[in-house]
Amino acid sequence: MRDPRFSQSVVYICAHNQDGAMGLVINRVIDSITFPELLEQLGIARPAPTIEDIQVHFGGPVESSRGFVLHSTDFSNEATLHVDPGVSVTATVDILEQIALGEGPKSRILALGYAGWRSGQLESEILANGWLHVDADPDLLFDVDCEDKWEQAFSKLGFAPELLSGEAGHA
Repeated sequence: MRDPRFSQSVVYICAHNQDGAMGLVINRVIDSITFPELLEQLGIARPAPTIEDIQVHFGGPVESSRGFVLHSTDFSNEATLHVDPGVSVTATVDILEQIALGEGPKSRILALGYAGWRSGQLESEILANGWLHVDADPDLLFDVDCEDKWEQAFSKLGFAPELLSGEAGHA
């Protein structure tokens, strides 16, 4: 992907239907804001000392002030979207409140913004070789260090990234 916002990005597709697609970039951390600072901006108390380690991710370029938590299914409320077995997404403040208390889902990725595609756009970009895709799994989502996710996801393809070319040939 030549777009610098998506170069070497790993995007987890949360929703895909006839209206379009929505996903979250899961391997880009935002350095300009910490989780405690985000909680302060939202007026959420932060009594749990473990929240200092929570990273805020760049979820994508669309609605960058909107937050999403991609998480394990051990947390759920009326606004939670169950995406895959073991994976859900919630975009309400109450999940942040639970995390601030040291509760909430065991595994989670907090993201600001999202990646979005209109109807047919993602399919066209895949057909034009703009994206490579692999099956997601909870280990890749939640257990691999952020800076290693792209390599780990790429390794599922079975060949080295150096073998890719930005040029198309004709026979």
